[in-house]
Amino acid sequence: MNNMYARRIIFGLALLSVLCFGASAAASEVAIMSVGQSPDAMMVRVLLRRMKVEPLYEAMLKADDLADQKVLIAVIGGSSKGLGAAGIDKEEEMSRAESVFDAAKSKGINILVMHVGGEGRRGDLSDFFVNGAVPYGERIIVVKGGNDDGLFDKLKGADAPLVTVDKIQEAQEPLAANLREWGVTF
Repeated sequence: MNNMYARRIIFGLALLSVLCFGASAAASEVAIMSVGQSPDAMMVRVLLRRMKVEPLYEAMLKADDLADQKVLIAVIGGSSKGLGAAGIDKEEEMSRAESVFDAAKSKGINILVMHVGGEGRRGDLSDFFVNGAVPYGERIIVVKGGNDDGLFDKLKGADAPLVTVDKIQEAQEPLAANLREWGVTF
């Protein structure tokens, strides 16, 4: 009888610790969003998972979705197919993104802007989102070819460092460095 009572106490304590500590571990320190509804945000999500960072990711992330994150990663890439699937136009998408940026700033969440599609993901639609999103970035990472015309340099803030990498896999190192600097644990 005594042994059974001890087992129940141990089981109860174990269950309580899983519930208490599991809930805190579930909250992500990083949120990731697409600006333009291209699949590029999913590629950045893969980089984060390789680093053992499980981001909050919603295709249509809204300002209300942000909580206690330390970093918002905005991945720019316009896709008319992605916008169509989401049932929105480019103006609605940019308005959504701006409201998320404003919420992040008001909550003290750092904003990292990424463009990982290189030259192939540039064009009028993507440039619309580049023009709207880059000024919000505290840091910017661009895959080679994506900034050949210097547009990111023109739009970024004076204090916002811009890093160019040859291919998306090489973005992992500067991405990790920024997350560490902003206090993300992984």
